[in-house]
Amino acid sequence: MLLSATLMIHPGLVQLAAACKTPPVLFVITEYLPGGSLRAFLHKLEHKSLPLQQLISTALDIARGMEYIHSQGVIHRDLKPENILFDEDLCVKIADFGIACEEAYCDALAEDPGTFRWMAPEMIKHKHYGRKVDVYSFGLVLWEMLTGRIPYEDMTPIQAAFAVVDKKLRPIIPPDCPAALRALIEHCWALHPDKRLEFWQIVKVLEQFESAVGRDGMLGPVPNPTFLDHKKRLLRWIQKLKPSDADGSGPT
Repeated sequence: MLLSATLMIHPGLVQLAAACKTPPVLFVITEYLPGGSLRAFLHKLEHKSLPLQQLISTALDIARGMEYIHSQGVIHRDLKPENILFDEDLCVKIADFGIACEEAYCDALAEDPGTFRWMAPEMIKHKHYGRKVDVYSFGLVLWEMLTGRIPYEDMTPIQAAFAVVDKKLRPIIPPDCPAALRALIEHCWALHPDKRLEFWQIVKVLEQFESAVGRDGMLGPVPNPTFLDHKKRLLRWIQKLKPSDADGSGPT
């Protein structure tokens, strides 16, 4: 995947400067990012949530980078906080394309790529998969920024994988999570890939979130204990979007 990675140029991606693939020498040189990783940043918070505005801004940067990656026909396959880096201005850069693949050529039967805690069920089960595995991982990254915790931290990676596949387990979303954000997370980590969003849709949703927080300082109150009405409204609005939509009135 090294060649494809060198051809992808986007502000939200770590840029490769040089590489050597001549055995026994294998190495890559990338741009230097002094801001560290999202994992290190969350660790400093000691199980506290990112401020909502910062959470949405960071999520939007990640989603824009992933939207570009998918537009190039590439699946990252290992999206997690360790692979999300910050530059000196705290702008997000997606890193580590070592196990990325072109969507048309991903091998479902190959050795387990990625990391179990963030791995989509279809990958764990070695079923056919596509770019929506990255959307599943993104849902877990959103949850981590919301809680400051590692998914399934009381389990080993293998135990977490079995729980996801056999019990359809997902991390518990805090009750004070804004309903719109809760709906987005659950759409991202849905069991069936066709129920998950595309990253271009996620970008548009997060842009609406960013506007709402900038305007009102919040995403609005939870409409009811089950938030199902809000979730349905968000889904209906998303379904009306088209990739060419520059903007539009978001969910209310």
